[in-house]
Amino acid sequence: MASSSSDLLMKAFLLSCIALLALSDAAVAPPTGITRHYKFDIQMANATRLCHTKSIVTVNGQFPGPKIVAREGDRVVVKVVNHVEHNVTLHWHGVRQLRSGWADGPAYVTQCPIQTGHSYVYNFTIVGQRGTFFWHAHISWLRATLYGPIVVLPRRGVPYPFAKPYKEVPVILGEWWKADTEAVISQALETGGGPNVKPGKTYLLRLINAALNDELFFGIANHTLTVVDVDAVYVKPFESDALLISPGQTTDVLLRAKPDYPNAMFFVSASPYVTGSGTFDNSTVAGVLEYRNPNSSSQASFNSKLPLYKPTLPSLNDTSFFANFTGKLRSLATARFPANVPQAVDRRVFFTVGLGSSPCPENQMCQGPNGTKFAATVNNVSFALPTTALLQAHFLGQSRGVYTPDFPVIPLMPFNYTGTPPNNTLVGNGTKLMVLPFNTSVELVMQDTSILGAESHPLHLHGFNFFVVGQGFGNYDQAKDPAKFNLVDPVERNTVGVPAGGWVAIRFLADNPGVWFMHCHLEVHTSWGLKMAWLVLDGSLPHQKLPPPPSDLPKC
Repeated sequence: MASSSSDLLMKAFLLSCIALLALSDAAVAPPTGITRHYKFDIQMANATRLCHTKSIVTVNGQFPGPKIVAREGDRVVVKVVNHVEHNVTLHWHGVRQLRSGWADGPAYVTQCPIQTGHSYVYNFTIVGQRGTFFWHAHISWLRATLYGPIVVLPRRGVPYPFAKPYKEVPVILGEWWKADTEAVISQALETGGGPNVKPGKTYLLRLINAALNDELFFGIANHTLTVVDVDAVYVKPFESDALLISPGQTTDVLLRAKPDYPNAMFFVSASPYVTGSGTFDNSTVAGVLEYRNPNSSSQASFNSKLPLYKPTLPSLNDTSFFANFTGKLRSLATARFPANVPQAVDRRVFFTVGLGSSPCPENQMCQGPNGTKFAATVNNVSFALPTTALLQAHFLGQSRGVYTPDFPVIPLMPFNYTGTPPNNTLVGNGTKLMVLPFNTSVELVMQDTSILGAESHPLHLHGFNFFVVGQGFGNYDQAKDPAKFNLVDPVERNTVGVPAGGWVAIRFLADNPGVWFMHCHLEVHTSWGLKMAWLVLDGSLPHQKLPPPPSDLPKC
């Protein structure tokens, strides 16, 4: 184990890659616009990975959990029944939840948790979206094992904007912890095989990073991948020998199999991208890509006699690869798939994101910097989750004592964000929301800070897609940097990496009423408080208003 800032928690950490079964057209033939019903029983089950067996929280006893398949325009209804001792919520990551914020899932933001022995029905329609998503638990660290893929196909008769693949294969990159993750985070907060491939065929790999705390490089030996989609939005295709995928992100790539049987096997590998300075795990995970031998009637199986090739992935802290790869991502920006970038801005917001510390309580030994506790902030506010769901408090007009509508638009104490950090690393805290009138166009710049070390932060915004109009290293310069913004074909995402020692600028239209969580998808940083919430008010028309909560909404 090497040593890094963000990870006091990563002891007994191991990485695991699970390739799911290929998805053929025959398996997804129902007509568009239907309602698809699922039953998710949250239950304990034994699972074995990396020669280690333990009891984990699962859906229907499966790890990873069940795959949800739908088409654009379908309604998805998932009844979740909690049979375990932990409180549970589920989030449908990347699904916009237009006027269905009650189904979004983050605990104490849009709902109170589902308690033991209780159930809740998540009910939402997939509007204007297609591609690769995933679902995961959204409370504490339960998403370490509670996750699964969501595949949303285009409306029937609407083709992909690239050649139709022979098969589609969801690939989930996850983490396997020998320790109980709930015990790990509780203590930390207290103390401070590959697919069977045919030659000559093209496969669509739907990559999902479901890991708790690891940004990952991914590649396949001796094969070039074509990136065609990120976060369920088509991009201008480009080829790459490797890619970077952060927790919470999805990336669809075309794998074109070699035209002839290569008489060899190829590693499918992922390794961490690390920018912090505490402890981290530098494991590399590998699956195996093997071709079906046309001269044999048997299925492909691991053949130790064949040569095995390994990909060359970027080095552990290759931030230049991060910048070059993300810089190639561009929206299609066609008539069918336009890039509706807000050209005018109603509200400009500047956030600093990064680490800090909070005082150690009396009569307690703390293991953070200089005897303090680790904290993480947005604009020096370490977000405190309430004990009542924010959306419910807003809808019922009962915000007093739950939250205040005064989240700072700019840092209250400016400093040289990527230079020498200030001596005082203590942070503020509170439950503050930023309020936006309906249909406000927002430009948000997120700046990494060097307090306790510069780090990359994959920020996920619930309820919206956004356009990444600019990014750079060093301190953002309001006088010069906007002139370089891409307002024509910027990539559209729901999770973006704030570069280590740099900044990223996004734009979005606040056209979805509700309370929407935004947080770092490195779970350790979220636990330390790197999160906030936007309150988007109702519009004036009936279809611009949030409907009342469902009758089975869990109570706190």
